Amino acid sequence: MELSLFLSMLGFLWVAAITPGPNNMLLTTSGANFGFMRSLWLMIGIMLGMQSILLLVAFGVGGLILIYPSLHLILKILGSLYLLWLAWKVATAAYEKLETDAAPPKPIRLYQGWLLQFLNPKAWLMALGAVASFSLAGDKYNHSILAIAFGIFAVNMVAGVIWLGFGTVIGRLLRSKKAWVIFNVSMGLLTAACVLLIWH
Repeated sequence: MELSLFLSMLGFLWVAAITPGPNNMLLTTSGANFGFMRSLWLMIGIMLGMQSILLLVAFGVGGLILIYPSLHLILKILGSLYLLWLAWKVATAAYEKLETDAAPPKPIRLYQGWLLQFLNPKAWLMALGAVASFSLAGDKYNHSILAIAFGIFAVNMVAGVIWLGFGTVIGRLLRSKKAWVIFNVSMGLLTAACVLLIWH
């Protein structure tokens, strides 16, 4: 893949990765509630999920979604329900004093971050857009998919660290139960609002 095409692809992927969405809302919330290190598993799960989606799109499933639009509708419905469930879990998270040594409840696990991608239409559209726009034909196809996979990995890591760090900083401000509840309810509502983006 030529450098100019690769840089163009990175620009496309960066916009898709850094803009607010289900992944970034959950990373921010997890960073605030559990800290940076304990939230890394969620970020890794999201990144693995994106790589899985890319491979599925690049080698077949993406074609099925294009041929059978009803599959996309099913994906949107399942994704919406899953996001609403996550939004409820975020909004109703129990208050924990962050300054104590007691371990807070478990953060969202790696497999949950991975699973979210399969129900996240934004992830499918990102992968479909990348493969459709930036893959190369013929013998260069596999190499171009490898370049796209590297691009997705890079932008997801940088965007994930930014949103996780943002949440961790916010977490230091959540020293009262009132601030904790306001933040979690707000993030729960924002996560739920991502459902509207799915249907836009």
